[in-house]
Amino acid sequence: MKKFILDEIDHQILDILIENARTPFTDIAKQLLVSAGTIHVRVKKMEDEGIIQGSTLTLNYEKMGYSFIAHVGIYLEKTSMTQNVIENLRKIPNVTVAYVTAGKYNIFCKVRAKGTNDAKDIIYAIDDVPGVNRTETMIALEETINDKKRMMHAIFADL
Repeated sequence: MKKFILDEIDHQILDILIENARTPFTDIAKQLLVSAGTIHVRVKKMEDEGIIQGSTLTLNYEKMGYSFIAHVGIYLEKTSMTQNVIENLRKIPNVTVAYVTAGKYNIFCKVRAKGTNDAKDIIYAIDDVPGVNRTETMIALEETINDKKRMMHAIFADL
């Protein structure tokens, strides 16, 4: 399969869209001194190639009262139960991210809660999922890196 090549204009478009996916193409065009049609064509091409997959909305959970973050490592009774456990974790809305992992845990999750009592209830709900043997929880004191651009720029530098 032929690798899709991104040029500097594509990099700049992605840089702007990562910052705010709702930026109008006309505004991007003005910043980059190209036509809005050029932006539209390039974004469409990146979507067709699978480089851009949808767009996201970033919520400020703290402003909505969900400032407590915990990371939960899950040990399973059997590895073969992984998919079933993942499906059950999807039913717990406070589990915002889950990774199937190799190493200490079978699954590693990020949990958002209102506070310690809420987190305790969520962790108990995770413990009650059939197939979960036990969990280990780490409380996040502060999120210090959540940068969507650094990796993209590292990839661009590597190309």
